Amino acid sequence: MYTKKLVGKKCFISPMCPQDAAIYTQWLNDLEVTQNLVLSASCVTEDDERNVIEEISKNHDYSIIDLESEKLIGSIGLDRFDSINNTAELGIFIGDKNFWGKGYGTEAICLILDFGFRRLNLHSVFLHVYSFNPRAVKCYQKAGFKMAGCLRQAVCRGGKYYDRYLMDILADEFYEQNPDFDRNKL
Repeated sequence: MYTKKLVGKKCFISPMCPQDAAIYTQWLNDLEVTQNLVLSASCVTEDDERNVIEEISKNHDYSIIDLESEKLIGSIGLDRFDSINNTAELGIFIGDKNFWGKGYGTEAICLILDFGFRRLNLHSVFLHVYSFNPRAVKCYQKAGFKMAGCLRQAVCRGGKYYDRYLMDILADEFYEQNPDFDRNKL
């Protein structure tokens, strides 16, 4: 059973459970799932993943759960906090391919951005995405992210080099782009 920390219309964000290590291990060893992630070349064991979950769940890393079925479908988190400048980095992946392209990523991103801006007092959130992942770029833009920079040919996949984009969003931009979220709500 998962805890409904942040609830949307399609999914909710829940604290991570070490008991889900087997599911995450399966996803993180699936090349189709990890091709867009930094750890695409890693081999992940269940014990290693359980240890990672136990460690990162102490911070702002969460599970993404389908609201209707209460099925684990992915992971999202805010990391690399800069408390002086009120920034953090967003990371997300939908591991269950049955939920790809259906708006779950966008909703989960909006839920955690609202949480980060209202509860964690963030001013800006940034992320990195690869040029060969246009679906993710579109998802981030839909949530309100803007292109902030590009590391040219910074990622090698299959012997070819691709750009690594830097995208970011300011709190004001998020609330302007997503009027369903109320910045002043307690």
